[in-house]
Amino acid sequence: MDDPHRIDGQIAVVTGAAQGLGLGISERLARNGATVVMADLQREKVEEEAGRLQNLRLSVLPSFVDVSDSASVNACFDAVAESHGRLDILVNNAGVGQKVAPVVELDDGEWDRVLRITLTGTFYCCRAAGRIMEGQEAGAIVNISSINGQNPAALVAAYNAAKEGVISLTRTLALELAAYGVRVNAVCPGPVYTAFNRSNMVQRGKTLGLSEEEMIERIRSAIPLGRWGEPEDIANGVAFLCSPAAGWITGEVLRVSGGMEGVAAAPGRRK
Repeated sequence: MDDPHRIDGQIAVVTGAAQGLGLGISERLARNGATVVMADLQREKVEEEAGRLQNLRLSVLPSFVDVSDSASVNACFDAVAESHGRLDILVNNAGVGQKVAPVVELDDGEWDRVLRITLTGTFYCCRAAGRIMEGQEAGAIVNISSINGQNPAALVAAYNAAKEGVISLTRTLALELAAYGVRVNAVCPGPVYTAFNRSNMVQRGKTLGLSEEEMIERIRSAIPLGRWGEPEDIANGVAFLCSPAAGWITGEVLRVSGGMEGVAAAPGRRK
C-alpha cells in the first residue's frame, strides 16, 4: 500500500522559509517528496539555506517575497504557477513577533506592523494561492497560527489578534474552497526556541525581573510533556495536514504544543 503521508512530485510554497519553523517545514516537505519553493524576504539567507538543502539532494528552490506587499505576493505565486503549472501546497509561516508592551502603551506603528505582516500577509498569500488551487480544483493550505491565537497572553495584544485572525481566516477559506476540493487548516505551535522566541523571552524576562535562562525554565516547566518544542515537531504536524493522510480534514486547528494551552498569567501593576 502506498504511504499516504508521501507528497511525491507535489509543488509547495513555504513562506518565511529562511529560518526557524519555516526552514524546518521546508525540509520536512522536501523529505516527504515535494518540490518546495522557499519564499522569504531575506534573499541571501534563503538562498544559502536552499543551497544547503539542495546539497542534501532535496528538491528546493529559493524565492523572494515580501508578504506585506500584495504585488510581491502575486508576482511570487504567478512565477510558481508559470514555472510548474500548478500549486499543490501552501504553508503560510511568515510572521513577526511583537515588542512586549501593555495595550495602553502599544503604539500605532507596532500594532500596524504586526497585523500587516502576520495577518494581512497570510491573507495575501491565501488569496493568491486560493485562486490557483480553485482553478485546478485541488490543493492544501496550512496557516501557522499560535497557541496565543487560542489563549491570548498578556503584553502581546497585536500578536494575539493577528494569530486569532489567522484562525478565523483559515476557517472562512476552508468553507469557501471546499467545493473545489481545496483543504485549509491551521497549526498552533507552542513554545519553540527559535530566534523568534528568543527575543520574546528576553523581553518578558525583563518585565518579570527574570533572566533569560529563568524564563526558559519557567516556560519549560509549564509544558506537560516537559520540554520546549523543536522545529521538526511543528513540521511533522504541518506535513500531515498537507498529505493525503489528512484528505478528509479541513477547517481544523491543530495544536502542537507539548500539551501547553497558553500562558494566561496576569502581570502585576506597573511602576
